[in-house]
Amino acid sequence: MTEQLHDPDYRGFASDNYAGVHPEILAALAGANGGHQVAYGEDAYTERLQQVFAEQFGEGVQAFPVFNGTGANVVGLQSMLPRWGAVVCASTAHIHTDENGAPERVAGIKLLTVDTPDGKLTPELIDRQAWGWGDEHRAQPLVVSITQTTELGTRYTQDEVRAISEHAHSKGMKLHMDGARLANAAATLDQPLRAFTRDAGVDVLSFGGTKNGLLFGEAIVVLNPEASEGLTYLRKLDMQLASKMRFASAQLIALLSDDLWLRSARHANAMATRLRSALERGIDDGSISGLSFSQVTQANAVFAVLPPGVADRLRERFRFYDWDAARGEVRWMCSWDTTEGDIDAFVAAITEELAA
Repeated sequence: MTEQLHDPDYRGFASDNYAGVHPEILAALAGANGGHQVAYGEDAYTERLQQVFAEQFGEGVQAFPVFNGTGANVVGLQSMLPRWGAVVCASTAHIHTDENGAPERVAGIKLLTVDTPDGKLTPELIDRQAWGWGDEHRAQPLVVSITQTTELGTRYTQDEVRAISEHAHSKGMKLHMDGARLANAAATLDQPLRAFTRDAGVDVLSFGGTKNGLLFGEAIVVLNPEASEGLTYLRKLDMQLASKMRFASAQLIALLSDDLWLRSARHANAMATRLRSALERGIDDGSISGLSFSQVTQANAVFAVLPPGVADRLRERFRFYDWDAARGEVRWMCSWDTTEGDIDAFVAAITEELAA
């Protein structure tokens, strides 16, 4: 048996990627093990996965399991564009800030970015980059990509997504959604997954799993078959085709069964709400000073601004990331396994460091 090299009781607030694997997911992996199944997706689990996604998003959708979110975004977008196509996205979008140039270098996609105050695009903001069709000197803006929830912890409503999709489609553009934290959005909106995706006009979706309790695995979900082509070949070409795909599919089946995706997301969101509420009470009663919030808390992320030096002292006990170090802005993420005790201990540490 492998020696345990970490403290299983330690919790941080840097990323929901830090959390371990949900026990129900581990059980699903064990259940999918044993015997032989045909490789590269011709297995019973990947076949069943298609039915599971149809139950969530409606008949006619097709799911392509991949290893990770970068793969889902890059391969999904690549299937939506010709070589001369470009993607309009927020300047804070994960595909722009955290994919190490993969959309450009792997897929050959030009990203046309737009600054936003809250990470969310609008039809008006899209129009800042949606122009120049027919100009051979400009990469053609043919896809809009939005993130749900955004990198700033905000979420799009169904009406906001629909307004974007109708605007994009009216210009001959397609709509892609990066759904790395799609479950957290559904939990805060209290709506089914398809309500603010397929029903709102999203064409291709990156469905997140790793941040919500999976060991690995995401899925490209084609909601509009006319908006995507070549995924069967692109997934292999871009090194995202798993030979033992049954283990990725089994995890996604378990996540989407018995509302595990929703239970886990609701819990993570509730812990973020508990964190913010406790800090707001401290501000109101005067026990906390020098802390302010830089974004609304609509899912499992809390963005705050701290006085100089406080973040570094806090990080000696709890890991988290600076968002904008120049202004003291930090991001605190909660996960499916964050406990109330974790939140209370973190609030106590923040209060102590601010007092110091």
